[in-house]
Amino acid sequence: MSEENETKEEDAELEEIRAKKMREMMRNMKKEEEGSVCSPITLGNANFKEAIQKHPLMLIDCWAAWCGPCTMIAPVIDELAREYSDRLVVGKLNVDENSETATRFGIMSIPTLLVMKNGKEVERIIGAVPKPFIEDKLKKYL
Repeated sequence: MSEENETKEEDAELEEIRAKKMREMMRNMKKEEEGSVCSPITLGNANFKEAIQKHPLMLIDCWAAWCGPCTMIAPVIDELAREYSDRLVVGKLNVDENSETATRFGIMSIPTLLVMKNGKEVERIIGAVPKPFIEDKLKKYL
């Protein structure tokens, strides 16, 4: 193969890689414009009601800083936020700092995960459960 043909093939390959990266960047920009959230949003007494009404499907992690199981499940919550960002919004509610909302929802044990659909609680998961368990519960609402 001549050097000229080899250079043309390399240029074509580089152009294909550039085009692929550009499409990926455009998709990511579109998600950001549409308000896609790739990490959990912080919820509190002041914004909780507005958030559950604004987002058709939410997974809310009710947690506290001193809670060992809450710390164990936190990376799973972050993964779910990234992996399902196009289908649901993940929120985190610190129950110590937002006792009014925690009391309103009867949060007695943490971590408690609330699945909210159209502003209403449709599912509750209590404890540090494995990711596949959470995904199984979410599937019927996605």
